[in-house]
Amino acid sequence: MILESDERQALRRAVSDLAGKYGHDYYLRCTRAGEKTTELWQEAGRLGYLGVHVPEEYGGGGGGIGDLAAVCEELGAAGCPLLMMVVSPAICATVISRFGTPEQKGRWLPGLADGTKIFAFAITEPDAGSNSHKLTTTATRDGDGWLLSGRKTYISGIDEAEAVLVVGRTADERTGRLKPVLFVVPTDAPGFTAQQIPTELVAPEKQYNLFLDEVRLPDDALVGSADAGLLQLFAGLNPERIMASAFALGMARYALSRAVEYAKTRAVWGPPIGAHQAISHPLAACHIEVELARLMTREAAYLYDSGDDQAAGEAANMAKYAAGEATVKTVDQAIQTHGGNGLATEYGLATLLVASRLGRIAPVSREMILNFVAQHSLGLPRSY
Repeated sequence: MILESDERQALRRAVSDLAGKYGHDYYLRCTRAGEKTTELWQEAGRLGYLGVHVPEEYGGGGGGIGDLAAVCEELGAAGCPLLMMVVSPAICATVISRFGTPEQKGRWLPGLADGTKIFAFAITEPDAGSNSHKLTTTATRDGDGWLLSGRKTYISGIDEAEAVLVVGRTADERTGRLKPVLFVVPTDAPGFTAQQIPTELVAPEKQYNLFLDEVRLPDDALVGSADAGLLQLFAGLNPERIMASAFALGMARYALSRAVEYAKTRAVWGPPIGAHQAISHPLAACHIEVELARLMTREAAYLYDSGDDQAAGEAANMAKYAAGEATVKTVDQAIQTHGGNGLATEYGLATLLVASRLGRIAPVSREMILNFVAQHSLGLPRSY
């Protein structure tokens, strides 16, 4: 069930070869110059890697989220973690593929599959945090369209996105209660404003606050049905967690490989430092935790691709937690293995310190995952 097919393994090797042409030096050079990793993104799109999970009739490879997660992980393992993979192809293309109208699929999926279109995803709000029930971004009917107003925060990649898949709420015509809905909002729409959030994260993708001031949208900007918003939302959040796990694990594998290489060649008291258990045992423990998290991520992807959304939700949260913890520990140990060199630009590890924390914080915190597991897996009383 969690063993990978020959095709999946071949996909991993091909993506690793592609990313190896660019490497971490390329990634950092683009980031520090304020540029995007456009060449890598475009080549990955042309080769079909960004749309490996999109249905073939829309230009994709017809695979599953497990295939896309493999692409994301291998890019990260080569030192090129692409955060927008978690957002544009994984969340947005998946939601549109599952719930969009035929016209929406034909309009957006081919570009999302080949990388010529990039979508952002906006759910988090300043006063709601992880509580999707407190979202205040609201859509109201206006003639044959919609008016959308609200605020979003920590939204990735607005400066490179053509549109944003926005999670809002609208009133149920029968009950008057607010229910979740998803809209495709062009980033150049009147009333749409983005403000960059300064962060210490060394990455080509930037974070933004969004301000939506009565953004006028056509009727077909609503993705799928207004009555299936909650189902559509969670159909996107499970792949988000799976891909976030893959993103983190790629980073962990990169850091671990650098640490192992250094421990094999660095000699201070005669033999390489990797011969000493104070060095080798912590690295071995990191390897074990990374591999366990990889297995959990494959399990989550398998369940999702099998159509078992409920089981996939539990597994995806567990995978996200395991990957986040393993990555923080591994990056920290890799830097420690290098000693003072772990802080040197030459070794390409110190910049991962902040990035490694993403797996514990976003897109859902480890504390909220523990709440979920305590309540849904263990049957304990709800704590929030």
